[in-house]
Amino acid sequence: MGIFDKILGKRQPEKESRTYKEFWDWFLTQEKTFFEVVKKREHIENQFFDMMAPELSKIHEGYYFLSGMSDDHTAELIITVEGEIKKMVFAEELVAAAPKMDCWKITALKPETDIENVGIRMNDCEFTKDNIYFYSNEIDGYPDEIDLAFVYSDLNEENRGAATTGICIFLDNFLGELNFATQIDTFSVIGKHEAEQELIPIEKLKEFLLWREREFTEKYKDMKLESEDQFSLLEATLENGMPLMATVNASLLKYNAKASYPWISVLKISYDGNRNDGFPEEKDYNTMNIIEDYAVEVLTPENGHLYIGRETADSCKSIYFASKDFRQPSKVFDQIIKENPQYTISLEIYKDKYWQSFEHYNVN
Repeated sequence: MGIFDKILGKRQPEKESRTYKEFWDWFLTQEKTFFEVVKKREHIENQFFDMMAPELSKIHEGYYFLSGMSDDHTAELIITVEGEIKKMVFAEELVAAAPKMDCWKITALKPETDIENVGIRMNDCEFTKDNIYFYSNEIDGYPDEIDLAFVYSDLNEENRGAATTGICIFLDNFLGELNFATQIDTFSVIGKHEAEQELIPIEKLKEFLLWREREFTEKYKDMKLESEDQFSLLEATLENGMPLMATVNASLLKYNAKASYPWISVLKISYDGNRNDGFPEEKDYNTMNIIEDYAVEVLTPENGHLYIGRETADSCKSIYFASKDFRQPSKVFDQIIKENPQYTISLEIYKDKYWQSFEHYNVN
């Protein structure tokens, strides 16, 4: 029973749900049949894909999967979330719970691939190591930001959209799903005629990113957060005339090693505030305080998380954290969402090394 079951009452599940173990127990009853289907490549859609998809959805939304033969005797099942940061931990947990099977290799997230084996063709465009290059841009004031320009030799105005999609798929395969989603902060796709620096062959990208990661880790390994929390209350008016009230940790916004907590989590709770200038009624106010207090209690500095503050306006309360890693916030906030069905709650987790999301508070 979760903390909110004790406080708010047990929620009855709207649909059948399964634990990781229950899913794998089911898979074991089918694995020999699935192996033969994947090996023969016959009826794979209705005898494998159509059976797997609904079972995965009983565990968590957002699972996808790929399958093929790893070798003549082993099939591989890859559980992917298509690069969605807040769901990656659930793919990793599902795979970690998988039993040992002689005929199956179970992989969390799409793995990296040797450059020689990566080739993408779409919309009459081909993407290979021979026509993709890159270079790194330096951004004034943000030395740790990894901003890359990917140069596609065959880019023109007609295929720019398709080229951007093709480059993303190429990188997802080359770097692997986790690395592509976490190692690059921002990027652009340009043609050779737009390049402003010397072009680097794409096969050197992994080496470059590992070097930047080592440099980053070394730079911040001894940094300690020693300032005491000092919260400021801010009031403002939205463009639609509704009032806004925010409480932010002003001392944190002055921290000179923000980049060591690059993952920003934003939990947005929508409520009915129509009768109170967009602010919550007492019942909602108290319930949302319980939710916020629980998050602060679990996502602690000792575990690598910093509570930035909250903002309330126009029938929505937003709660902000900065973290060293995205996995625990993903799980904590997913639990909160599931245990509070009376609200419409959304979660966003993204990388923002310099906390530019909070510059509008004008505290730092």
